[in-house]
Amino acid sequence: MLAPLAAPGYLLAYDMVFVPKQPLRWDLVVPSATLPRAVPLDALVSLATQVVPGWLLQRIVLAAVLLLAAIGAGRLVPAQRSGTRLVAAVAYAWTPYLAERLLLGQWGLLLAYASLPWIAGSATRVREGDRRALLALLGFGALASVTPTGGVLALLTTVVMAARRSVLSAVAIAGVALLNTPWLLATALTDADARSDPDGVAAFAARAENWSGTLGSLLGTGGIWNAQTTLPSRESLLAPVGTLVVLLLALGGATALRDRWPGGAAIRLLVLAGGGFLVAAFVLLPGGRTVLEWLVGTVPGAGLLRDGQKFVLPYALLLCLAMALGAERAAAALSDRFSGRIVLAGALLLPVAIQPDLAFGAGDRLRPVPYPEDFAVVARLVGEAPGPVLSLPFSAYHTYSWNLGRTVLDPLPRYLDADVVTDDRLVVGNIVVTGEDHRAAAARQALKTGTPLASLGLRWVVVQRVAGKSEVPAAALTGLRLVYDGPYLDLYENTLRTEVTTW
Repeated sequence: MLAPLAAPGYLLAYDMVFVPKQPLRWDLVVPSATLPRAVPLDALVSLATQVVPGWLLQRIVLAAVLLLAAIGAGRLVPAQRSGTRLVAAVAYAWTPYLAERLLLGQWGLLLAYASLPWIAGSATRVREGDRRALLALLGFGALASVTPTGGVLALLTTVVMAARRSVLSAVAIAGVALLNTPWLLATALTDADARSDPDGVAAFAARAENWSGTLGSLLGTGGIWNAQTTLPSRESLLAPVGTLVVLLLALGGATALRDRWPGGAAIRLLVLAGGGFLVAAFVLLPGGRTVLEWLVGTVPGAGLLRDGQKFVLPYALLLCLAMALGAERAAAALSDRFSGRIVLAGALLLPVAIQPDLAFGAGDRLRPVPYPEDFAVVARLVGEAPGPVLSLPFSAYHTYSWNLGRTVLDPLPRYLDADVVTDDRLVVGNIVVTGEDHRAAAARQALKTGTPLASLGLRWVVVQRVAGKSEVPAAALTGLRLVYDGPYLDLYENTLRTEVTTW
């Protein structure tokens, strides 16, 4: 899956942005103008890249996601055959969920995905009174909690799997709850409105990938809102057939999972998976979208529910565990031992057969590229005279020719050691999801009215060469002095800047 990463460079895809050395700035630790969607993730990356280069950190993280996911699922399944563990391992590390979130660049969420089998297993042991499992639970809970969604999932998993009237269970739940403190504290300190644009519900709703509809896509662990991060195999006529085979095997293994896990752990995992699946499918219920729009627009923090498909994660784990046990049960039903091995081998290859285009970096879509030299030059010049930076064209995501035509989140906020303002709105089809940054709103208004950007009081303006974006109006650059003219980046300094700014 990660074969293309043997080449040098950085994999830049949608939300996945790694840079050579991410600066450790306060706005990355506790963002004041936007909601803390990457807290404490950005701060941890900044700390890590002070020690190791960004290209190496990226490879370590992505390899860890796959290894932890596979080994975790293989260890968790209560199997009677070693081959069954391999089936569970491959199935969990080759799901449409993982593929789509990887292509969307949400590696922080995938750390939670990889940690979930370990959290579920250690939480179950904590419930049984095993004190040694507490350290593992907190460790993998911390790994999952690098993003708010991962932290919430880790806490919910701990509550459901470890809840019991015991001091050890109470300590475990409280400990995982405390791991969510960074993003909760950042939410309390931010100037941004914790409520979200209700239009985001429609933009981020789960969608149909093939003829089985949205529900069929979710049952196969797919259905992500972004069609550009869906592999062609998910749109094929045979994809629902593969999902049906997996579901049938899972049904066959459900009783084995229930009987072999002590203390009703399988039932608790079923409750957790069912709850997550309900969140993902809630927009399909009569009035579900209306209720979600009200929640998102009214209740602070409810924006976490906009992209409900994220919460299919526990269901994916349950499906893979039960599917592996179903394959084991089918193999055991055969009197011929060799035939039984053939059945397990078929189950082992089934996830790959359903989604073969995930191989070799999703058909080479995960190929790394080097940053143009312009980025290092601009970073040096801005570093010599720090101040607020405006990135143009004004958009959250850009498509660069040097990035093989892939779309990626603007790298400048993480590349430059300065406060970089970009457009915080998100455009999904014809839907525009409003952002929270008042500085971005001021810049957007200035560009719309033709007001010179120098009047905003910023220090620098970077104009990037971006595919499919119109040129920045000359009037907007009035009062700005061209400092660097590169093939991909132009850097302007504000000659009219005063001490009092509107930022």
